[in-house]
Amino acid sequence: MTRGSTNPNSNAKPSSDTTPSPDPTPSPVTPPHANTPLRFGYGTNGLTDLRLDDALALLADLGYDGVGLTLDHMHLDPLAPDLTSRTHRTAQRLATLGLDVTVETGARYVLDPRRKHDPTLLDPDPDDRSRRVGLLVRAVQVAADLGAHAVHCFSGVTPDGTDRDTAWKRLAESLTPVLEAAATAGVPLAVEPEPGHLLATLADFHHLRRILGDPEGLGLTLDIGHCQCLEPLPPADCVRAAAPWLRHVQIEDMRRGVHEHLPLGDGEIDFPPVLSALADTGYQGLTVVELPRHSHAGPHFAEHSLQFLHRAAATASAPSDPAPPHGDPSATPEGSSTS
Repeated sequence: MTRGSTNPNSNAKPSSDTTPSPDPTPSPVTPPHANTPLRFGYGTNGLTDLRLDDALALLADLGYDGVGLTLDHMHLDPLAPDLTSRTHRTAQRLATLGLDVTVETGARYVLDPRRKHDPTLLDPDPDDRSRRVGLLVRAVQVAADLGAHAVHCFSGVTPDGTDRDTAWKRLAESLTPVLEAAATAGVPLAVEPEPGHLLATLADFHHLRRILGDPEGLGLTLDIGHCQCLEPLPPADCVRAAAPWLRHVQIEDMRRGVHEHLPLGDGEIDFPPVLSALADTGYQGLTVVELPRHSHAGPHFAEHSLQFLHRAAATASAPSDPAPPHGDPSATPEGSSTS
């Protein structure tokens, strides 16, 4: 198991700048671990019809390196009274199977049985925001106990009647105690740009960095499908641009302008250049397949995905034709999400 060692600057205060602007591209450097083999995982949110022990055994048997573990009622319920003892047993199981882990927090109804992904860090009610903060702080502790290399989270959709300046202020204030907890635990926080959310793009991530004072422990979850969906750059270029902040990677296929997680090979992404870019950056975390609407055939898609990724990785260094223009995404409905 590997554990993140970067610590956020818990004394950093949110700045008053709430206007997103492009972040300057960092100077290219050769990463110390460039061209190391990629490590693949599969998300438990795509295996919700399996018991957690069975899901972990499946992934180990298939040859995965790790798992993206979503804290949810069926898999390590973060609100269960026996969470500590169950986390300890899960850590032992992961160690026995030789699986690394990232903790993910995108469960749909874990806090509210009627409202998907609510409450969020942007909720108008401070008590509701506090519930989401509490979940994330608990996830940080679970991650530390599991030896996870990162904790994933996202901003949430801007509530009706809330202006963007207010939403950014709420997000910065809500994440501050989570970053402090992550600093204490030694586990990086990896924020995911999510289509339809306040923080939807790489540019939005850099805006958050600036208003928080660029804390060391604030990292990025990069979803390769989301890059295809709405970023101005092709996915492989997004990987290179995001490299200095990359702490977690999710991967699936997708089409331009449509936020729908597709099995690998069913969309428009050219995967060998993406995997080559990841290897070139020296990224050391897991690259986790994210198919949250395919649990009905989870074992099949887990097997198919790993075979696909191994084939793509094997051809990643082969010359390829220039990529076609990336195009302009169609409007993504506010709040659309398949995760």
